[in-house]
Amino acid sequence: MADNAPNAQGVSAVARTVGLPKTVVHRILKELTASGYLDFDPSDRQYTLGHRALQLGMATLRSRDVPGIALPFLQRLVGTTRETATLSVRRHCERTYIRQVLSPQEVRMSVTLGVPYPLHAGSSSKAILAALPPHEADACLSGDLTALTPSTLVDAAALRRDLEIIRERGWAESLGERQADAGSVAAPLRTVDGAVFGSISLCGPVSRFTAAHTAELGPLVHEAAHQISQALGYLGDLFGHDSPGAS
Repeated sequence: MADNAPNAQGVSAVARTVGLPKTVVHRILKELTASGYLDFDPSDRQYTLGHRALQLGMATLRSRDVPGIALPFLQRLVGTTRETATLSVRRHCERTYIRQVLSPQEVRMSVTLGVPYPLHAGSSSKAILAALPPHEADACLSGDLTALTPSTLVDAAALRRDLEIIRERGWAESLGERQADAGSVAAPLRTVDGAVFGSISLCGPVSRFTAAHTAELGPLVHEAAHQISQALGYLGDLFGHDSPGAS
């Protein structure tokens, strides 16, 4: 039945699929319905996956090896752009680099893994912040916004304007906002239930991140983030434009 979700099926169809007598299948389906793993529509006597089955599927997807899933996409980005690619995960109003694939160029950017950074500083952070539900983003903007460099946005109103641009454009950019002399572009990542759990970025020396270069890199990182999110079961827009339930 899961292979045919979300299509509804009756007892006869399920019995044919599993090769068991209808009486046996009917009893099993009733037990699964009582447990919440299936829903039954008495009007057409069809079964569909229930909330317990969907919760189990989401838990399974959340437990998957996200760095392992993301790695080939990061490697392709580096192969295409020759800039360093990174993966960050979010925790509350911070995010942390957990994986990077270094640029093959002699002059390149590298990041420190395992160090938390606030969600207002840098493209990886702002990509996450822009994709969060408004009440979560507001909570992260309600306190003091610390400047990590002279270029960090610390004015909440200016930052909100930047977040709106990010949502419309589909990716975030930074020129020295988290680390001086570093440029980057980033896009958010979502799980199957739409939760924003991290971001990926391309980064390098700020001297290479001209307006033309960032305009080329931005769509590439957005597409890679979309593909990683799809691999985790999320089929909507990264910023929730076409998925009301994403928040």
